[in-house]
Amino acid sequence: MYIDGAWIETRKTFASHNPANGEILGQAPDGNEIETRQAINAAAKAFPAWASSSAYLRSQLLYRAWQLMIQRKEELARLMSEEQGKPLKAARNEVVYGADFLQWYAEEAKRVYGQVIPAPRADQRFISLRQPVGVVAAITPWNYPMSMLTRKMAPALAAGCTIVLKPAEATPLCAMAVFKIFHDAGFPPGVVNLVTARDPEPVGEEMVSNPQVRKITFTGSTYVGKQIASKAALHVKRVSMELGGHAPFILCPDADPVHAAKGAVLIKGLNTGQACISPNRFLVHRPLVPAFVAELAARTAKLKAGSGLDESVSVGPLISQLALDKVHRQVEDAVSKGAKVECGGHRLSDGGLDKGHFYAPTVLSGVARDMLIWREETFGPVAPVIAYDDEAEILPMANDTEYGLAAYVYTPSLNRAMKLFEGLRFGIIGINDINPTAVAAPFGGMKESGLGREGGQEGISEYLETKLGGFSLG
Repeated sequence: MYIDGAWIETRKTFASHNPANGEILGQAPDGNEIETRQAINAAAKAFPAWASSSAYLRSQLLYRAWQLMIQRKEELARLMSEEQGKPLKAARNEVVYGADFLQWYAEEAKRVYGQVIPAPRADQRFISLRQPVGVVAAITPWNYPMSMLTRKMAPALAAGCTIVLKPAEATPLCAMAVFKIFHDAGFPPGVVNLVTARDPEPVGEEMVSNPQVRKITFTGSTYVGKQIASKAALHVKRVSMELGGHAPFILCPDADPVHAAKGAVLIKGLNTGQACISPNRFLVHRPLVPAFVAELAARTAKLKAGSGLDESVSVGPLISQLALDKVHRQVEDAVSKGAKVECGGHRLSDGGLDKGHFYAPTVLSGVARDMLIWREETFGPVAPVIAYDDEAEILPMANDTEYGLAAYVYTPSLNRAMKLFEGLRFGIIGINDINPTAVAAPFGGMKESGLGREGGQEGISEYLETKLGGFSLG
């Protein structure tokens, strides 16, 4: 662990495994509430000096971390591919994406502005300032084990906050590698702190109950997010939540089904479907279903699964046996209720894949409301196709979920696109676009998909308080 500017060992450790073959990659310290409290104390001690430091100093350190992350891209990508499973090309892209947050917020650190507000009295002046909220506790997921760290750390640090981070128990080595960058960049002791743990509960409990922590930022499941938010509310802590999704992928009646299928297979195969913005329901106008399914299935069947270190592989393993079981349970449930497997639909075991958690990229047609996959987030490489008849059905069907993170629309009509963009109850809408995200753009969801936004100008605002000064000149 990394606490108060030093690497800390513990008597207990836990193993990190390669999901492609089950091999042990290394050991990580197994921390608990004691180490978490130490890290919070260190962050609280470092906060006054860091908060009052020059925005230009904070910017320079973030720039240095950006440079180091780009320099170490290849070694970071290989580690990520081994520990998380994603193909090496995708891992390289994530390292660059993660580094981009450091660069962006190095720039935004110098753009935290206040205001002079007109007062109702001639002898009065109002001035507002934006100041760092305080110690931040961050909890990050395994599916993007480096970029999700920098997406939280960069704006918090730019704002003048200090931070304690707990990474996912499945990917502690990736987090340790990122913190080596912050250490080598020269961040002062206590400003950034890392606590790794096999059991997240004691760490999380300390984070939400410790009065020195003033902000919780979490990315993960909606169920866990609700628990954290409810406990944080008892202490009136600010929270940001990036939670689950159940994204609709809509083909309007005038869409090109072949063109849409090309985009669909790319976004569905992203990170083996283990992405919160991954499409979970493909809503297709019935006359377009045959052409869309044929193209989607043909392209999906060509996806090669295997170890991410193999440059020819496009689909990696699922993160665990539990994830594999969930995906297969959804497919079996759908088939038992009338869905048709167009391709895939089984665990992959040939050629040594039985040692890992591999599931064949799958396309299902004839999916209906009584199936688990209609409601549950899959987090796997399964594309369920749902036919609709009337264009008036699109919005009710798409919005029929407690989630509200991402949605996708294919149509050449500006009129249709604008109506759906405005009517869909989701935080991110891709209009003929399978990648509607960027460091400079706000990322976040509605309803049970989360609170707050990450990225863009909104991202740093999550870590700032507004303070008003009223000055009497009489």
